[in-house]
Amino acid sequence: MEAALAARLKSLRLQRGLSLAELSARSGVSRATLSRIENGEVSPTAQVLGKLCSAFSMTLSSLMMMVEQSPPALIRQAQQRVWRDQQTGFSRRSVSPPAQELSCEIIECELAANANISYDASPIRGLEHYLLLISGQLQVTLGAQIYTLMPGDVLRYKLHSNSAFATNDQSAAKYLLVITEP
Repeated sequence: MEAALAARLKSLRLQRGLSLAELSARSGVSRATLSRIENGEVSPTAQVLGKLCSAFSMTLSSLMMMVEQSPPALIRQAQQRVWRDQQTGFSRRSVSPPAQELSCEIIECELAANANISYDASPIRGLEHYLLLISGQLQVTLGAQIYTLMPGDVLRYKLHSNSAFATNDQSAAKYLLVITEP
């Protein structure tokens, strides 16, 4: 998966006719880091992937779909891909990955205790999100608005700007995220 992701990121950059320096300027990710990611020397964090997806005007799920094969109608749990960001303690299981003929996807996310992930911008303005907190407590920042979610709470929003997800030092958070593209 890591090697396929590295190859796909390089392919996207080359398809768009961008040098490493140009992609660095667009994404805010250093040229050296981009080179190391494309060469498979390091695995990108969730935040770095978010910046790259913004630079490419695509969702993280769309990027992952390019790396994986199109999923079948029935997706057993053992077939659902899991991606982990060891640096932030974020885990992302693609429960129902995006498909060309379907309009939404479902992602199960886990964020470790005392962790924070932030994204500078939405990869695609107006992405529709439905976040259901399953366990723990989660603070979600959307632009200037801050929401504190408890188990069972649902936050519905269209993503137009920066966002952040944070847990307290007491517990991890587990949540489902349903995403539809505008």
